[in-house]
Amino acid sequence: MSTALTLTTGTGPDGVRVLTVVGEVDLSNAASFAAALEDAVRPDGEPLVVDLTEVEYLDSAGLAALFPHAERIALVASPLLEPLLTISGLADLTTVRSR
Repeated sequence: MSTALTLTTGTGPDGVRVLTVVGEVDLSNAASFAAALEDAVRPDGEPLVVDLTEVEYLDSAGLAALFPHAERIALVASPLLEPLLTISGLADLTTVRSR
């Protein structure tokens, strides 16, 4: 059974592309998350903000989807996820900011 996950791509007030992630990212839906990232990241280097502030759970499959895009994304995370992003090493590869 797949865990509830909502993925929405849009434009923030500053004109930057934003992928908003809501719910839980785990093995059951990590492929959908990876596909949404792949679709949202632009090869021309246009920045992408991945908004994880409404993510309640992020497992290793979700982290694995983020790593290939680390140089082209910035993450906005809740205090719940910040330690995970730091311990995994992702925070060393991309910008992570709090909301």
